[in-house]
Amino acid sequence: MRIVALGGAGLMGRIAVRDLAASEGVDEVIIADRDTELAADVVDLIPEGRSKVSVTQTDVTDRQGLVDTLRGADAVLNAVRYYFNLEVMSACLEAGTHYTDLGGLFHVTRKQLDLHAAFAEAGLTAVLCMGSAPGVSNIQARFAADSLDTVESIRIYDGVSPPPGDDIHFGYAIPTIIDELVMPPVIFADGEWAEKPPLSGGEDYWFEPPVGLLHCHLSLHSEVATLPLTFRSKGLRECVFKINYWGMSPDAFAKVKLLGDLGFANPEPVDEKHGSVSPREVLVTLLADRVPGLETFVQEPEDPTHWTKEIVTEVKGVRDGQPLHYRIGTLTAIGSLPTGVAPSIAAQWLASGRIDKPGVYAPEAIVDPVPFFEALEQRGIVTRETVTRPLRSAD
Repeated sequence: MRIVALGGAGLMGRIAVRDLAASEGVDEVIIADRDTELAADVVDLIPEGRSKVSVTQTDVTDRQGLVDTLRGADAVLNAVRYYFNLEVMSACLEAGTHYTDLGGLFHVTRKQLDLHAAFAEAGLTAVLCMGSAPGVSNIQARFAADSLDTVESIRIYDGVSPPPGDDIHFGYAIPTIIDELVMPPVIFADGEWAEKPPLSGGEDYWFEPPVGLLHCHLSLHSEVATLPLTFRSKGLRECVFKINYWGMSPDAFAKVKLLGDLGFANPEPVDEKHGSVSPREVLVTLLADRVPGLETFVQEPEDPTHWTKEIVTEVKGVRDGQPLHYRIGTLTAIGSLPTGVAPSIAAQWLASGRIDKPGVYAPEAIVDPVPFFEALEQRGIVTRETVTRPLRSAD
């Protein structure tokens, strides 16, 4: 199998590359990235399968160069910013290769689904939103829904134990976190999609130890774009996604929110005496060093109580006339690990023909849950289910 990791030197891409290199059946991994120096550093730190990995300079805004890079690959793992998902999918259609990504933050995901007919006609498959959340969460929902005759609600909680204090650090792409901070979250309620204010819908939620009790709020996410469509026939009426300040402590988040409130999340250029500048681009640049370094690529966390992550999907429905409540939780000591590992699994399944239905699909529509969770567990990412039912009064 020959797999191209587009943006493979980035925070999540490098985790995917490490997993691809260590996986049997993968013969070649190509890190296609603008930053070839960083990509070379990533290769040097790969502990297993390093000889399989090569680097090629690729800019997703160079259409012909992108197509040339993708041509001949058995699958493309797209780990660049979600803004370019549509362009990369279009390039995959021209290059003739299967596709997976980490998500499109609801609105881009909706547009990607419109490419279903084009991929089906080309005999190609695209699996969208194949990170941790979205991704693992979608497949958790599928696992529960498969056991139910009807599905009433799907509620997703993404909990990360933050570092203590007010030090600002980000667990994934800073531009995406800024987007989630300022863009209205979308929920599915009473069978309809509706926008809500950013950071609304707050609730305290108990995650498994060592994550524990965290305050979670609504955030714009792609699960809400696809799950109501996939499980419409089962009667789904509610779907929401909540997260705890994107893995930051409340004090650290307060600093970031203040910058947003003061206008630094605004992408529109503003004039000043030396020209014009986008406040958002300045903010992204200034925060660029507040992400995990390459050392986290090869080292276990010194303190597992920080950055531990649990993705939880709660599904309520009915089977054989009996109301049931599923809680599916996936726990890992390295919060970013599932986001890189999940698309690696998807890319391998696409490249090997294990996923072979042409078209564009959300994870819950195309990925078999049990083998997927088994593959995660082989990598130390454990999923457990709890099923409860309402008490009945004695007659």
